[in-house]
Amino acid sequence: MIRFILSLLIAAVYLITTLPVLFFLWLIGKARPSVRDRAARAMIRWIFRVLIAAAGVKVTVIGEDRVPLDTAVLYTGNHRSIYDILITYVRCPRICGYVAKKELGGIPLFSLWARYINCLFFDRENLKEGMKMILEGIEMLKEGKSVFIFPEGTRNKSDSDLPLLPFHEGSFRMALKSKCPIVPVAICNSISVWEGHFPKIRAAHVILEYGEPIYTESLDPGVRKKIGAYVQEKTEEMIAKNQKLL
Repeated sequence: MIRFILSLLIAAVYLITTLPVLFFLWLIGKARPSVRDRAARAMIRWIFRVLIAAAGVKVTVIGEDRVPLDTAVLYTGNHRSIYDILITYVRCPRICGYVAKKELGGIPLFSLWARYINCLFFDRENLKEGMKMILEGIEMLKEGKSVFIFPEGTRNKSDSDLPLLPFHEGSFRMALKSKCPIVPVAICNSISVWEGHFPKIRAAHVILEYGEPIYTESLDPGVRKKIGAYVQEKTEEMIAKNQKLL
């Protein structure tokens, strides 16, 4: 329980002590939103690194050089733990927003930071809101900001990294419409950090692999029509391979 208490204290102290910073970021954002975004991103990356270290998480990264640096990308990852967000966010080479469920947008302080780092919130029960979120994601990608989605739609609570829940096809419209590359992301063993033995946080080895970018325009029409299933297959192949490294 020591790691859990330590992590909780770190997060609470950070949110409270940075209250004045939120005000200044709000002021900066009135005139220079890009400066606000960069400052917020740097601060969130720092606290995420602190929380990962406090949890005792060792991360092995594979294929980071595969991520295109000259364009925004749509990252797609499997989802087992809240630490998936922390681990992947600190590795993103450019501004990147995450797609998160609407309920997270109602958490005080957290929601403000989330908006400052370009998070998109969606309501799984509201089709109209879902379409609005996808359109916002398309605009972000066209502006040069990457987007990270978890196409399973919710956290996978099974005992093993495989099989994955079916990838929802809808979110992939962001890549199809913006013509940005898709980068499949495979995360192995993140459930061992916290959710696998909640509420305890334990040291764990997590493997994070970036797959080869997928350029949708070069795919056959039949594959492009079922792009979610195609990306899921690529992700599962990486996970199956990397499970042997744990």
